[in-house]
Amino acid sequence: MKLILIIFTLIGFAAAQDAPLPPKDKFHLFLLVGQSNMAGRGVLEEQDKTPHARVLMLSKEGKWVQAIDPMHFDKPAAGVGLGKTFGQIIAEANPGVTVGLIPCAVGGSPIDTWKPGVFYPATKSHPWDDMVKRVDIALPAGTLKGILWHQGESDSNAKDAPVYEAKLHDLVKRLREIVQAPNVPFIAGQMGKFDDAPWKPEALIVDRAHQDLAKKVPHTAFVSAEGLKHKGDKVHFDSASFRELGKRYAEAFLKMTQKQ
Repeated sequence: MKLILIIFTLIGFAAAQDAPLPPKDKFHLFLLVGQSNMAGRGVLEEQDKTPHARVLMLSKEGKWVQAIDPMHFDKPAAGVGLGKTFGQIIAEANPGVTVGLIPCAVGGSPIDTWKPGVFYPATKSHPWDDMVKRVDIALPAGTLKGILWHQGESDSNAKDAPVYEAKLHDLVKRLREIVQAPNVPFIAGQMGKFDDAPWKPEALIVDRAHQDLAKKVPHTAFVSAEGLKHKGDKVHFDSASFRELGKRYAEAFLKMTQKQ
């Protein structure tokens, strides 16, 4: 029994250690930001726990480890998201590269919480400040190649929707300043469009801001959620849809960078 406990302890210790890293120019980093549909709420399956040799993630403790779901740690409900599938596709499209994912999404967070010094009571966190700390840990090791954003549900109300677009454009600018990459690709995903959960008018306003982003802000793209399904709560995608969304983000990024 003691031997078994020692073995499991050693395995857990090894899993928490920094993974070997490639040269900085071969370590392509991607920032994952937004609310719960970026953090992921899908039910875990075996494929979600199977790592790719060249896809890493920054753990809660700030260590580079193999990327498996759940990547995020914002809430106990964290599960399958879009990040792992995105990373695997990008890695396969770039055989000499290791992908590093920086999970920073916070479930339920309105766009106003993604500002310096703002405290978000629901998770007892500072979404923007916590993200900056993780970016500061990550950037010395690699090269930032993209920012993935999925958010908007919390702003789909009469008060916040009309001013969402201006705040989104400001967010893109501030994120690019933080990572010191003025032209880094920024990809926004569409909120869930489910047949049994019609959007309110305010959600249509937020969606328009997402869809129009690429027309108004350089080096940005929009990813459709058309045809995807929810997990039963009419808000969060199911596991298969999260993987499909990750594929769509990857396709958008590869198109932007002309590496199809």
